[in-house]
Amino acid sequence: MKKIRIGDSLFDLDNKTLIMGILNVTPDSFYDGGFYSSLDDAINHAIEMEHDGADIIDIGGESTRPRSKYVSLYTEMSRVIPIIEELIKKIKIPISIDTYKSAVAEKALDLGVGMINDITALRMDKNLGKIISKYEVPVCLMHMKGTPINMQKNPTYQDVMDEIKDFLKDRISYAISCGIRKENIIIDPGLGFGKRTGDGIEDNIEIINRLSELKEFDVPILIGASRKTFIGNVYGKEKQLPLNDRLQGSLEIAVEAVKNGANIVRVHDVKETRIAIDNIDCNIG
Repeated sequence: MKKIRIGDSLFDLDNKTLIMGILNVTPDSFYDGGFYSSLDDAINHAIEMEHDGADIIDIGGESTRPRSKYVSLYTEMSRVIPIIEELIKKIKIPISIDTYKSAVAEKALDLGVGMINDITALRMDKNLGKIISKYEVPVCLMHMKGTPINMQKNPTYQDVMDEIKDFLKDRISYAISCGIRKENIIIDPGLGFGKRTGDGIEDNIEIINRLSELKEFDVPILIGASRKTFIGNVYGKEKQLPLNDRLQGSLEIAVEAVKNGANIVRVHDVKETRIAIDNIDCNIG
């Protein structure tokens, strides 16, 4: 049986797909930038997501949309730490911090955060692996080609899934060398992060269709497709669907990902995703 402990919660991933609710406390995230910048708005939205069926809240203080720029340690700290300090007293589900900075991660873990979600897969900050090992918490390692500022500038692949698998194999080995137990490793193929979309090439759809290949690593798989550009491209008939029209596509991609082996789906629309995924879990079970 595949189980993972995040904070005080022990999850049985063989019987339930986890919903990770996105809480971006940034002014420039691609979908919800600026929506939850105030402390009260952020807290209320997290509470709402818990009520709607989220299993984890993932807090991010730096936008990683295409062409986004680096945010200073001070700025990221000032965005996320006050919210964590308050939120951890108000919700029962575990909190994840979406960061690649070890200082942010360590402060968040000291406050009781139960998971690190690192889009750089421990490549950006060499101290992060040691911090995660010290606190014995799960970490999500994500594939990304390039960095947010340049990742969508003509990415190329011979075979997108083979390259992702080679990358994740290397990063899992590196994480273990840092002292992180394999039971605490989650992988993410990085939909939308340096993947081709539009003009008849859809790396993201190929990844979803071949997602079961990642099962060879025998660790949980996380998918983050919610409202991303490729959904606008795939579901738009003559032109790209705007952000507000991508819910149906997001739900369909989430369902397909779970059918193909995803254990955790990271989403903006918790209530709708919970309903869709619970139906799939019942049928798979």
